[in-house]
Amino acid sequence: MRVFVTGATGFIGSAVVQDLLAHGHEVVGLARSDKSAAALEQAGASVVRGTIEDLGVLKAAAADADGVIHTAYIHDFGPTNNPARFAEIDKNAIAAFGEALAGTGKPLVVAAGLPAVAPGVTATEDDKASDNPPYPRFSEQAALALADKGVRVSVVRMAPSVHGEGDPNFVLMLTTVARAKGVSAYVGEGTNAWSAVHRLDAARLFRIALEQAPAGTRLNAVGDQAVPFKDVAAAIGRSLNLPVESVSAEEAAQHFGMPLALFAQLDMPASGKRTRERFDWRPTEPGLIADIDKGHYATAIPVH
Repeated sequence: MRVFVTGATGFIGSAVVQDLLAHGHEVVGLARSDKSAAALEQAGASVVRGTIEDLGVLKAAAADADGVIHTAYIHDFGPTNNPARFAEIDKNAIAAFGEALAGTGKPLVVAAGLPAVAPGVTATEDDKASDNPPYPRFSEQAALALADKGVRVSVVRMAPSVHGEGDPNFVLMLTTVARAKGVSAYVGEGTNAWSAVHRLDAARLFRIALEQAPAGTRLNAVGDQAVPFKDVAAAIGRSLNLPVESVSAEEAAQHFGMPLALFAQLDMPASGKRTRERFDWRPTEPGLIADIDKGHYATAIPVH
């Protein structure tokens, strides 16, 4: 297939591009800078210049492709963070793909997040996207609404930690805080659990969804179902040769900063059992703790 990929030079999207190319697909990647364009060309992909706010560009590229994988999303945990605006940009991009692909039966695979469920419950593919007013995201709802419009749309729901070498997100942020504070911390007893997936395993799932998933499918990209946060903190402590200690919920914001303190207390176990069985997806890369133990987080330079 000729596949148009957004977020094509991002942490997840770049792995998707490599996996697609390795399996004989032609890739056209969206690039907003000369640096991104050069990286795509070096990888063996073609380039369309623009951003996910350039709806005309998105429609034209989608119409010219045999399928679309949408991994781009604006994540900004700094002073310019505007979650509501970022969610609206993403929703508009998905709608643009829907207009271009309506009635064609072509595949559209959209990255989304796992749903938050009740405490003590493990999220499955049956659980629909949940509301999170402070950090809204409408990817799943906007995508699956296209299933009745002749688009073979599916959503790949990413675990809270998508890890691997080059990860700029939560584990690196936690490692950076631990180094600065001189201690790797967890909140309370640290029994809250994260699900996780390696970026290369996630990339394979995007390709599988493109090739196989029927319209309206939710796929859970979960390698580790439930990793206690205390174990994450302990692995970071080992990697930095730092003590591992508990902080109270009241101390969490001061220790981790916001919004990282919220994610440090996140309890989101999830299962990808049905996804594995239905699509013969078998994660083969290191799990989250083994990946931290490899040491690359300890030597990584934080992205500002």
